[in-house]
Amino acid sequence: MKEHTIRILKDVILISFGILSAGMGLKGFLSSSGFIDGGVTGISMLLADVMGIPLAILILLFNIPFIIVGYKQIGKWFALKSILAIAGLSLCLAFIRYPDITPDLLLTAVFGGFFIGAGIGLAMRGGAVLDGTEIAALLISRQTAMFRVGDIILVMNIFIFSAAAFFKNVEVALYSILTYFAASKTLDFILHGIEEYTALIIISDKSEEIRLKIINELRRGITVIKGKKGLSGVDQDILFCVVTRLEMGRIKRCAQEIDKDAFIVIDALSDAEGGLVKKSKLH
Repeated sequence: MKEHTIRILKDVILISFGILSAGMGLKGFLSSSGFIDGGVTGISMLLADVMGIPLAILILLFNIPFIIVGYKQIGKWFALKSILAIAGLSLCLAFIRYPDITPDLLLTAVFGGFFIGAGIGLAMRGGAVLDGTEIAALLISRQTAMFRVGDIILVMNIFIFSAAAFFKNVEVALYSILTYFAASKTLDFILHGIEEYTALIIISDKSEEIRLKIINELRRGITVIKGKKGLSGVDQDILFCVVTRLEMGRIKRCAQEIDKDAFIVIDALSDAEGGLVKKSKLH
């Protein structure tokens, strides 16, 4: 019971800071310049400028259909936290007076995106969303193998920024794209941080020496996969290891100190758990 209460409190704190951060990005930076973000938030901002409807109302209205779908497909607690988070953002935009931070357009685009990305990321850490785009993209990707979530979001944003170029001007659209990239990079860092998981595959004739060095000196788990060389057909041990980004360089150096010709493949992972893999602190 105590752990459950602590978890709820942590989620509330994360979502609250996320709301305040996103509000700062939207009102403290982007609103005065006319720049927009991607996704549902970007559509809401564009229509608010074109039609003169308050942004606080549009963000709430446009996200409600996605939250309903999220309730049916993902779960009631996710939907409840998300609708409360989006309602909180709407209230924040309506009633909190954020200062207009800077007239510099480049700083506005970069830091507006930074605060929005940080806000969305913190809310997602708390188990909610401030933008329904990810829900729509996830559900569409489940229905077809042709597109990934990132592909669907990219296509949606191409239409949004094209509309911004048409209804506003090309310069605003280009700055808005910069805002979106700043937001997406910040979101990625908030969700994965410096402990983003990385998979390393090491192929070497000295695989046993490398395995022992990694286990004994670096204290990392490693898996040995039995394989064969493609040309000769000779048996070959393949080493597979999952580490954080901070540890990746140490693993590579460890392998190359023993065999400078070792073939190393590196692939970023969205998540990993169990074994000897460290868990990110905010999970």
